[in-house]
Amino acid sequence: MKAKQSGITLIGFMVVLVVVAFFGFMAMKLVPSYAEFMGVSKAMNQVASAGTEGRTLEDIRRDLMFKLGFQYVDDATIKPKDITISRANNAALLKIEYDKRIPFMYNIDFLLHFEKTVPLQGNIGY
Repeated sequence: MKAKQSGITLIGFMVVLVVVAFFGFMAMKLVPSYAEFMGVSKAMNQVASAGTEGRTLEDIRRDLMFKLGFQYVDDATIKPKDITISRANNAALLKIEYDKRIPFMYNIDFLLHFEKTVPLQGNIGY
């Protein structure tokens, strides 16, 4: 009686290894950008919860950029033009919207678009 073997062949193992390595490399490139966005979200929530009573737009931007430094957000990632404050339904909204381009391999890049809006507490002095 012949025993039946089961398992994966060397070529099959190599194919699985290449696929896992490809997705692992992709994750290595993308995860830091999403972690950075989590820092942006945390800094925005800190600014929003601190209150903005009587503060100007420039004061809020300066405070936000200071808090982004503590979250290890790169200065080249978010520029002052990416930070806007608007009014909707009688409330001020702090919005950050930016794009990040990540080189992947050869001429392939990832373009990530991040956007977050938080309501501000208090009145803003203009």
